[in-house]
Amino acid sequence: MASLPRTYTFPPLEAASPEGLLAVGGDLNPDRLLSAYRQGVFPWFSNGQPILWWSPDPRAILYPTNLHISRSLRKNMRTQGFEVTADRAFDRVIEVCAESRNAREGTWITSGMQQAYCTLHRMGYAHSVETWQNGQLVGGLYGLAIGKAFFGESMFSHVTDASKTALVALAASLTAGGYHFIDCQVVSEHLNSLGAQAVPRYRFSSELKQAVEIPVNGTPWNWATPARELS
Repeated sequence: MASLPRTYTFPPLEAASPEGLLAVGGDLNPDRLLSAYRQGVFPWFSNGQPILWWSPDPRAILYPTNLHISRSLRKNMRTQGFEVTADRAFDRVIEVCAESRNAREGTWITSGMQQAYCTLHRMGYAHSVETWQNGQLVGGLYGLAIGKAFFGESMFSHVTDASKTALVALAASLTAGGYHFIDCQVVSEHLNSLGAQAVPRYRFSSELKQAVEIPVNGTPWNWATPARELS
C-alpha cells in the first residue's frame, strides 16, 4: 500500500454546523480523502456544488457483530442462489450505485467522485462487495478500509436482498478480520433496522482514532467470509 505523503487538516469536528457541514472546497485527491476519513469527515455534494465536507452528530455506525439478519433475509440468502465476491467488479459497483441513486433522488456520486474512489481502489483502500445471481451482478456495496475501520459509502440492489446479502458477507469478513465498526455516516430508519446505532460525534471520534491508528501488517484487506453466515 502506498504511504501517505501529505496530511490535510480539517477544522475541529465540533465546528460543524447543526446539519453537520464542516468545510467547503478543496479537491478529491487521494491524500485529502484519506486524511478526511481518518479525521471523521466525508465528502457529500451534488453536481454543480462545491465539494462539501461533513461530520454529522450523531453518527450512524454498525458494529459488525450487531448486524440484524431477519428470517426472510436468511431465507433469501439460502434460496436465491447468490454468490458473493469482493473486489471483482469495483468500477461497475460504484457506477451502478451512482445510476441507482440518480434515478431515485439525484446522485452525489459524481463522475469526479467515481474517479477518486477508483483511484483509492487501485491504491488498496477502497473495496467492493458484489452479489451475483446466475452470473449477473445484482447487488453490491463499496467503501474504504483504513486501519480497522470500514467506511461504508453506498450500495445498490436489483434483486430483493442482494445488497443486504453483500452487507452480511462484509460484516462477517470484518468480524473475522478484527475490524471495530462500519461507519454508516448518516442515521436512517433503514440502517437502524439493520442494527446500526446513532452515537454522539465525540464518541465516534474517539473510537475512530483507536481504529485507524491500528497498524496493519501486509495487505489491509483480507477477505474471509465464514460460509455459515450465508447459509
